[in-house]
Amino acid sequence: MQLRLKERLGRKFDEEIRFFKGWMDGPKQVGAICPTSSVTAKRMASVVDTTSGLPVLELGPGTGVITKAILAHGVTPENLVSVEYSTEFFQNLTRSYPGVNFINGDAFDLGKTLGAWKDKTFDSVVSAIPLLSFPMEQRIALIDDLLDRIPAGRPVMQITYGPISPVIARPDRYKIKHYDFVMRNIPPAQLWTYTRA
Repeated sequence: MQLRLKERLGRKFDEEIRFFKGWMDGPKQVGAICPTSSVTAKRMASVVDTTSGLPVLELGPGTGVITKAILAHGVTPENLVSVEYSTEFFQNLTRSYPGVNFINGDAFDLGKTLGAWKDKTFDSVVSAIPLLSFPMEQRIALIDDLLDRIPAGRPVMQITYGPISPVIARPDRYKIKHYDFVMRNIPPAQLWTYTRA
């Protein structure tokens, strides 16, 4: 049991070192000061409907905490498509989560980035992209693009660390809902969902 605990702590330490290195190399690409907590990751993964039979799209998996929660929620690795901008994070993810469809690319250009997956319909989107690092017009365009890739009524789940939605209201185009405020995260995390009527 002590050996298992040491291994778990060792993996967590490695994950945090990778995260901080990524943050130092590109703070604009990594939106938080610590990896997402497992509690937050579980809340984010909870929006996925595992009975839909549709693949799930994850954006900005980073060290894989949310990826792990999506898989634990019941999504099979081959039914998870995950887009990571950082090549270093991407390489670590492919080693840590075999079978998941990881793509090293830009979430703001999904038509190109998704390749063979670009015309697929996804059940939902789980996103940890640091939206506050990008201009508002780019954020709105991303949400619109994502909502076009999922059935009406299904959510785009987004984490942020600001007090309000990182995407402004456009009632004619999408509905915004505050999903949760997670204190057990550093910093505390706000979760938002975006849906089409």
